[in-house]
Amino acid sequence: MIAAQPPLPQSEPSSAILLAALRLQLEWGADEALLDAPLDRLAATPERQAPEAAAAPGAAPAQPAPARAAAARRAPPPMAPALIPALRDTHALAAAAGSLEALREAVRGLETPLRDTATNLVFADGNPASPLMLIGEAPGAEEDRLGRPFVGASGQLLDRMLASIGLDRTQQNPAQAVYITNILPWRPPGNRNPTDAEVNLFLPMVIRHIALVRPRHVLMLGGVSAKALLRRREGITRLRGRWHELPGDDTLEIPATPAMASWHPAYLLRNPAAKRDAWADLLLLRRALDGHPLSTHPA
Repeated sequence: MIAAQPPLPQSEPSSAILLAALRLQLEWGADEALLDAPLDRLAATPERQAPEAAAAPGAAPAQPAPARAAAARRAPPPMAPALIPALRDTHALAAAAGSLEALREAVRGLETPLRDTATNLVFADGNPASPLMLIGEAPGAEEDRLGRPFVGASGQLLDRMLASIGLDRTQQNPAQAVYITNILPWRPPGNRNPTDAEVNLFLPMVIRHIALVRPRHVLMLGGVSAKALLRRREGITRLRGRWHELPGDDTLEIPATPAMASWHPAYLLRNPAAKRDAWADLLLLRRALDGHPLSTHPA
């Protein structure tokens, strides 16, 4: 029989307990303070303090709480008001950007709630003259802090992967360099996955980014990047391991470009067994960079 736990003391919690509680919230992903003051969820609410006022004569009966909760679950979440005009304007803003610096400023000025919770814009890194462009999903905590893509643990793994096929983001020689960006330039709160609305908002900017850099090959890291750029619904498991063609866009001046999808380095850190697949993808990429015909993995 499990012994009953002693009740917690009613005195003020010690600093060690408070730090442990904060650490637990960080592990759960709650790393953004979005309110001016903490919310006491144990305090009595107005509904608990006093009975509900009597309904006015002739008024419709109040909906029971379970019914209200079910209706709230069925209703789709409303789109943030700032996203609605931005969705209409982002394509025009992207098309008007005639240089990488102009595109950076267009991205920075795009209205989005993500900008309010992030620390730094994460635009790109590496050599834009490189024939290879890498496109990930969204910045993480370290990327948000430094304002550069892929600089955390997954970025360090990516650098080692690129070095294994003779590539380096710091190289001045374009043939040995890479250019790196993400679908989202702002970190989502708590490192959550990007939403479809956020991806659609920034996708024209990413396509214009590709058009300005004009790489000969694109490597898409992760399912979010691959599905967005290829306009496909399949997961990364089905998309990786072979070459695709990015759709062209006359308005954004992007030609059809060979592109390959592979595992995101963050996934490889969680699933080391998938590194074998990633190595096979890198070998395909190296062959293409060396001028060999585009090929796929053996069946």
